[in-house]
Amino acid sequence: MAGGVDFPDLDGSEVRIGIIKARWHEEVGDSLVAGAKAAFTECKVQENNIVESEVPGAFELPLAARYLALSGTVDVILPVGVLIKGDTTHFEVISESVTSGLMNVGLQTGVPVIFGVLTCMNNKQAVDRSTGKDNHGIQWGKAAVEMALLRNSALGGPGKKQLFFGFGNTNDEKAPSKKSTTKIGFDLPHLHTKMARVFCYTSRSLKSGLHKVL
Repeated sequence: MAGGVDFPDLDGSEVRIGIIKARWHEEVGDSLVAGAKAAFTECKVQENNIVESEVPGAFELPLAARYLALSGTVDVILPVGVLIKGDTTHFEVISESVTSGLMNVGLQTGVPVIFGVLTCMNNKQAVDRSTGKDNHGIQWGKAAVEMALLRNSALGGPGKKQLFFGFGNTNDEKAPSKKSTTKIGFDLPHLHTKMARVFCYTSRSLKSGLHKVL
């Protein structure tokens, strides 16, 4: 079995997380969610900052994730599903579609979407990867917190002091804000004056040209 990934100390006390679970292979899915929640607890994520919902199967995860992302209620989304290969190409078709769909939701909305879908050759592989120390939900949970902190540090939201890729303020103290004197948008009175001058100049030019022709 492939090794795991190391995570830094994560403070998810201000992070909002959305979990969307597919009901196919529900026992395995429940175990994965339990693993993710254990990771959330370790990272100090508040229980009232976790939003949970369900969909019938893995194919429905991308659209449900998009709805949740557009709601603006969470900083990261963890879709959880299980795909086990059968005798047809159904496994390959769904796996590719779900993978592409979930990635696109994150890229299009700016809300991180963790790939929490097991793609296994048989039921034993699914059980091995959803129980004990090898429960992939644990790593997915920590990845969700880290990506939420990355997003917030980049956008200036909660958890900005957690620095990733150089985003955020290196000082814990808030720097004094400077009010910008630059106006954003059109200065309509000034614009109207300019338009009036152009109109007058154009009218005079047309009259002058007309007199010369006559």
